[in-house]
Amino acid sequence: MKTAPFPRMHVSLYVSDLTATLNFYTAFFGQPATKIKPGYAKFVLEQPSLIISFVENPERVQSHFGHLGFQVETVEELDQRLTVAREVGLVNREEIGTSCCYAKQDKFWVNDPDGVEWEVYYFHEDAEFNDPRYQAEYDQAASGNTQCCIAPAPKQGVAAEVLTTAPMAFPITDTAAPATAGCGCGTPATLTLVPTCC
Repeated sequence: MKTAPFPRMHVSLYVSDLTATLNFYTAFFGQPATKIKPGYAKFVLEQPSLIISFVENPERVQSHFGHLGFQVETVEELDQRLTVAREVGLVNREEIGTSCCYAKQDKFWVNDPDGVEWEVYYFHEDAEFNDPRYQAEYDQAASGNTQCCIAPAPKQGVAAEVLTTAPMAFPITDTAAPATAGCGCGTPATLTLVPTCC
């Protein structure tokens, strides 16, 4: 039995200042929030298909989990989005023709008020290497400004980790048990997706 693709992705982030977050994401996404409640806001994007919500809880903010991003379809679209982001003062860094994440890309980076990094990029082609400057950034980890998708070099005397795939802990099927009260926002994940609840 073939499983249908997920219709929309959902991300929920803890934030320290909901007003600052709303201002940033309204400018970055180019649209207002779909829902605003005390300590909570949600944006529903049609393209890409994403629901992103923000819960004001300064004690749980984690800006160092990695980064999020959007891939655009054309260089022209990247240029248009970069122009808009520059006009509203969001651009943190620009990279043209860089080899990062084993791909040649043009991109720019923005940081939200809690330091969550977003990249907006155009993918040119796969690459067999990453630019050496990214490894130099990892070597200077104290700067805290590492952007590429490469792992730090293994510590001396420690064997490199070999990544393998394993079966999923649970199958994704359309026969999941009915959800209990609530949708799971802010609680352990549920197996049933309810995209409009959060």
